[in-house]
Amino acid sequence: MKKTFLIIGIVLGLNPLFGQEEDIDLTVDNSWLKAGITAGVPVSDAGDVSSFALGLDLRGQYLFNPNLGIGVATGYNNYFGKDNYDDFGIVLLAGFIRYYFTPDGLFFGSDLGYGFLTGVDDNEGGLYINPQIGYHNRDWNIYAYYQNTFAENDVDIQAVGIGATYNIRFK
Repeated sequence: MKKTFLIIGIVLGLNPLFGQEEDIDLTVDNSWLKAGITAGVPVSDAGDVSSFALGLDLRGQYLFNPNLGIGVATGYNNYFGKDNYDDFGIVLLAGFIRYYFTPDGLFFGSDLGYGFLTGVDDNEGGLYINPQIGYHNRDWNIYAYYQNTFAENDVDIQAVGIGATYNIRFK
């Protein structure tokens, strides 16, 4: 069921890209690469075996208009083990959408994709979601997030935290 929702989400999320009749013109005002870091506190199942999560975030974004952006996201989150548990990680691959209320100010958005687990036996990963709310300007994004990977064997790897990305212009 989770894989069905993932496929539907990806198809619906990418549909506007393929439905365009005009060529997309990438400029410094509508497209950029976002590179940053995240830090979070594991909760639920992950909180039982991990004390802290630290990650890298990389995104490519295109703005349809000044308020709506879509793109692809990837990254890696390392969950530091506590007590007698080892560290483990999640390699993220997702599409994302963001709504910007003003050119500088509040935004909200979400990632939807797949989280590939590393350092975990008998579990390859699962559906990944990452809603965010934050502040942005031309160069920076600072946000709060809730991240959940619905992994195999009824394991939910969740974290809440903060992140920051720097916008690198394509042209």
